[in-house]
Amino acid sequence: MALLGTLVNGGLIIIGSILGLLFTKIPKRYKETVMNGIGLAVILIGLQMAFSTELIIVVLLSLLSGALIGEFLNIEEKLNDFGNWIGSKFVSNRDESTISQGFVTASLIFIVGAMAIIGALDSGLRGDHEILITKGILDGFVALVLTTTLGFGVALSVVPVLLYQGSIALLATQIEQWIPDAFLNGVIVELTAVGGLLIVAIGLNMLKVVQIRIGNLLPSIVTVGIVYYLYQLI
Repeated sequence: MALLGTLVNGGLIIIGSILGLLFTKIPKRYKETVMNGIGLAVILIGLQMAFSTELIIVVLLSLLSGALIGEFLNIEEKLNDFGNWIGSKFVSNRDESTISQGFVTASLIFIVGAMAIIGALDSGLRGDHEILITKGILDGFVALVLTTTLGFGVALSVVPVLLYQGSIALLATQIEQWIPDAFLNGVIVELTAVGGLLIVAIGLNMLKVVQIRIGNLLPSIVTVGIVYYLYQLI
C-alpha cells in the first residue's frame, strides 16, 4: 500500500499534537527555552542537508526563481489565510493568528525536507515505509513540543502533510516510467540541499533572528527539478 507510510506519519503528528495540548500549562520560560533548542536543532538539520549539494549554482538559481514565483503568488499570505480559515472551522474563541502560526510553522517543518520526499518516493517505488515511519516518530515529538507553545494549529498541519506526501507516493508508483534513475537521483540531491536551506530559514524564524517569508520560497522545491534539467542540457 503506497500510502501506508504517509498515513502512519499523519497519525503520529496527531498523537503528538494531542499530547502537546495536555502540557500547555508548562511555564512560559520553559517553552521558550525548549523552542530555542528545537530551533537550533532545526538549523543543524538544515545545514547538514544543505551541504549535500553537488551543484551550488542549481541551488542558487532554484531559490531565486522560486522566490520570484512565490512573491508573485504571495504564497505566504495564502498559507496564513488558509491556516486561519481551517482554524475557524475547528475552534472558537481562539487567537486565529496563533492558530495560523502553528499551522504554517508545523507544515513547513514537516513538509520541507528530504525525508518527506525520499520517504514518499520509497513508499511509492519500493513499498518501503521505513523512512516515513521514522519521520513520523520525529514529527510526533516535534508536534508535541510545538503544540505546547503554538496550540491547536500544529495538529492542522496533518492536512498538507497527507496531501503532499500522499501525492508524491502515488506519483512515484508511475515515475520510473518517465524519469531515468540517474536524473532522479541527481534531482533528489539538489532538492535535499534546497530543502535544507529552507529548514535553516525555519530555524532562524523560530529563534526570531530574522523573519523570512519561507512560504514564498516554497516554489524552489519545484523549480529545482527544472533548473537541474536545464543545467544538464547546457
